[in-house]
Amino acid sequence: MQMLDERNKKVLCAVVQSYINYPQPVGSRVVTKRYSFGLSSATIRNIMADLEEMGFLTQPHTSAGRVPTDMGYRFFVDALVAQEYYYSNIDILQEVYKRLEALRNNLDVFLGETTKTLSKLSHYLGIAASPGLDKTIMKRIELLKFKANKVAVILFTDEGLIKNKVISFDFDFTQKDLNRIASYLNSEFSGRTFNEIRLMVLKEMSKEKTKCDRLILKAMKICREALSFPHSDLFVSGLSDVLDLPDFADLKKIRELSRAIEDKHTIIKLLDEVSESNGVQILIGSENSVDEMKKLSMVVATCRENGRPVGVVGIIGPTRMDYEKVIYIVDNTAKFITEMLAERWA
Repeated sequence: MQMLDERNKKVLCAVVQSYINYPQPVGSRVVTKRYSFGLSSATIRNIMADLEEMGFLTQPHTSAGRVPTDMGYRFFVDALVAQEYYYSNIDILQEVYKRLEALRNNLDVFLGETTKTLSKLSHYLGIAASPGLDKTIMKRIELLKFKANKVAVILFTDEGLIKNKVISFDFDFTQKDLNRIASYLNSEFSGRTFNEIRLMVLKEMSKEKTKCDRLILKAMKICREALSFPHSDLFVSGLSDVLDLPDFADLKKIRELSRAIEDKHTIIKLLDEVSESNGVQILIGSENSVDEMKKLSMVVATCRENGRPVGVVGIIGPTRMDYEKVIYIVDNTAKFITEMLAERWA
C-alpha cells in the first residue's frame, strides 16, 4: 500500500467517515464544512483526486463526489484498530450482558440468541458458529432404541453442546445391547477429541473381523456414524434489517446477499479461516475469499474456553459499515462469552 502523508490520511478518513454516515458520494465542499482541517476546498479536491489515483477512492460518475474503495475502507479500519477504536457505549454492553447472561448453560441456544443481539444493536446481520467437532472433546454418548433398525444417538461434549441424530442399520439392537455399547464407547473414548476418536475407530475397524468382538464391531459402526455431523452449526439473524439499508436498494445486491446466507458453507468456510486468530478480524469486500461475499464486509471474533476456540461471533454488512461501532460490539461480545465460559472452570 502506498504511503500517505498526514494530510492525505486525514482527508481519506474524513471521506470514509462521511460516506459511512451519509450514503452518497462525498465532495470536497462537504469535507471542508464538516472537518476543520484549515484547508481550502480546492486543496481538498486535489488531495481527493490524488487519493483516487492511488486507489483509495473512486468516482461513481463524472462531476460526482468520491466514495471509498475496499482499499480505502481497509486503511480506515487499520487506523481505527491502531488507535484501539475509541468508540464506547456502556449501554450497548449492558444490553449484550443482560440478554446473554440467562443462557449461559446451553451454548447452541446461547449462540442463536447472540446473533439476534448483535443484529439488534448493529442493524446488520448477526452471525455465530459453534465449533466444528474435530477438536471438540466428547464427554459421553447415549444410545436409545428408536424404531426397528434405528438408533437415536445423543452426544454430550465438554463445552455443553448436545448433538443428536437418528442412525439406521441393517441389523437390530435390543436396548440392553445399546447400553453395553454405550458403556464401552464411554470407557474407551470419553475425554478424547472427536478427531482422535474417528482415527481410533478406523484403526479398530481395519482389524480382521475374527479378531474383533461382534458387539465391539457394531459399537465401532455406531461410533463412526455418530460422529458424521456437519462441520459447524451456523446461526444468522437480521436479514430484514439489512435489506432496509440503502446499500441493498437494487435486486442484484439483494440476491448476492441472499445467496451468501442460503449457502451456509460459504460463511462457515470464512469463519473457519479466522477461528484460530486472536482479536477482532475484519474482512472487507474483495478480501473475502468467496465470490458471494465480495460486496460485503465481515467483522468476527473467536470465543475461547481454556484457550480452545469454542465458537465465532460476528457481524456481516455492506462495505459501507459503521466499523467503529461494529468492532466495539463484536470484540466485547466475544470477550464476554470467553470470560463467562472461564467462570465454569473457576
